[in-house]
Amino acid sequence: MITAWALVRFTHVIFAVIWVGGQLTFSLVMIPLIQRRLKPELAAGIRSTFGKMFGLFTLGVFLPVQAVTGYFLAAHRGVTWSNLLEPGYSRTLTTKLAVFLLVLLISGLHGYLHGSGRTTAARSLAVASLFGSVVIVLLATALASF
Repeated sequence: MITAWALVRFTHVIFAVIWVGGQLTFSLVMIPLIQRRLKPELAAGIRSTFGKMFGLFTLGVFLPVQAVTGYFLAAHRGVTWSNLLEPGYSRTLTTKLAVFLLVLLISGLHGYLHGSGRTTAARSLAVASLFGSVVIVLLATALASF
């Protein structure tokens, strides 16, 4: 039977899949493809446009959905401010949230650097963001074992 909590969890997970999957697909599949197939100016325009649209999606849709569903999932599991550092589920969740916030910061800095023409530094931050996103998925998977 599908419960309200299953729908909340599904919503949280599907939006995470879209966000992390979007990053990985664009970075590992689309960028190499457009770099090989398109003129440099067109490729740069597509990368830039996608990055801006993905950033708007992240701020306008992804973050609000994740914040609301994540809050309800944590509350349902009994997580409170006072037990965030207790071993097990709470500490793993806290670690996941810390990495998530770090990835958001890195992603924002990546966008800023890319927009200001510092592409080498931006590229390094893109790789760091992707790595962090994979760590988030690993931590989320660990939460399911509690």
